[in-house]
Amino acid sequence: MNFETTAIKTQMQRTPYAEHSTPLFLTSSFVFEDLEEMEDAFTDKLDRNVYSRYSNPNVQELLDKVCALEGTATGIATASGMGAVFTAMAAHLKSGDHILASNALFGSTYKIFDTIFSRWNITHTYAQPDDLQDWANKIQPNTKLIYIETPSNPLLKLIDMQAISDLAKANNSLFIVDNCFATPYLQNPVQFGADIVIHSATKYMDGQGRVLGGLVLGDEANIAPIQFFARHTGPTLSPFNAWILSKSIETLALRMERHCASAMTLASYLQQHPSIERVYYPFLASHPQFELAKRQMKHGGGIVSFEIKGSRADAVNFHDHTKLFSISSNLGDTRSILTHPASSALAKTPAAARMALGVSDQLFRISVGLEDVEDLIKDLEQALSKI
Repeated sequence: MNFETTAIKTQMQRTPYAEHSTPLFLTSSFVFEDLEEMEDAFTDKLDRNVYSRYSNPNVQELLDKVCALEGTATGIATASGMGAVFTAMAAHLKSGDHILASNALFGSTYKIFDTIFSRWNITHTYAQPDDLQDWANKIQPNTKLIYIETPSNPLLKLIDMQAISDLAKANNSLFIVDNCFATPYLQNPVQFGADIVIHSATKYMDGQGRVLGGLVLGDEANIAPIQFFARHTGPTLSPFNAWILSKSIETLALRMERHCASAMTLASYLQQHPSIERVYYPFLASHPQFELAKRQMKHGGGIVSFEIKGSRADAVNFHDHTKLFSISSNLGDTRSILTHPASSALAKTPAAARMALGVSDQLFRISVGLEDVEDLIKDLEQALSKI
């Protein structure tokens, strides 16, 4: 089946009540007919639900659906995207291991590497996303895993997944891709050699800013230790959130088509505006990795980043004169969101460190929503006129 049909038709088995829409299973535990059945369930002789920290029908439906869309065999669902990021790596790491990661990552992922894993004698090195020689130079014999985001947040840098996969396999390292910005509708990292795919389902999977959730997907061998780790540490997705997310994915293709079309229109408008210094969008021909974007992605995604000309005061003036954009650090919503990274996720980062990452005081990120794009352009136009 094609993507849209798979997203809609992948459902759990109907109950005796013959419902058309999947019901909620808001239960912490499940009952057994006798002690023998209970023992068989707890010793894995019988495949069935025993406790919602382990598995739940709503969570399993979500996993079945996303695995089908990503082309993976199995996975786990977590209470948040960062729960997925941490669990996927922690389950495979031990003291003395090394991580090779892109230097273009979400802020909390840096914190895991720099603050949490360092306590456990797990070291890391950052590589330039678009410099394959830099990756080759920095991989080490004890590099247990390679971790990337593509496209990255907030500058939308892309990484050649096939090339990094080849490097990982030659070094017997695990290759993990955060696919949050693209979603399985725009790219499938396993097609380019990824071993594990991560999503913050909070973003486009939900698409309406309602619930938190995370997903870790892969083959049986790589997911098995993650399942064990998650079951006994408890970063479990609630059945209610899983139910919301599973229903939301039924419209993911439609929403992503609109997000991407509007983002392309917005990026093209910004690129020709005299008050804009630079625009970052993978499907603009001016993007330095345009050809790679075309190879790896179906469309350019729903995020547009750009730098305005002028000072920080000009940036503040522009930002505070917009009317249609939500002021938030979230993304992937029906509502368009204008984010100033230097004042949000990187607000505590020293200016020099921010600039080293390419995040200036003039940089903005737009999560393009589902409003009429002409209305968004008019709002940006009047706000830019205030600079």
